[in-house]
Amino acid sequence: MPKMKTNKSASKRFRLTSTGKVMFRHTSLKKKKISKSPGQKRRLYMEGVMDASKAKMVGRQIPYGA
Repeated sequence: MPKMKTNKSASKRFRLTSTGKVMFRHTSLKKKKISKSPGQKRRLYMEGVMDASKAKMVGRQIPYGA
């Protein structure tokens, strides 16, 4: 059986943890920082955990956890 190809755009945006969860970076941190509260900016720079329904799709694009 041939190797599966990794989707390179997905591998740059998401990462898999050792337990199989998919982590992603939040958006909207680079612009309009003055109008955001410190707590909102703090939540945006931390990585988020993707929900299971979307993580299944991303897991197919990153078969080896690249």
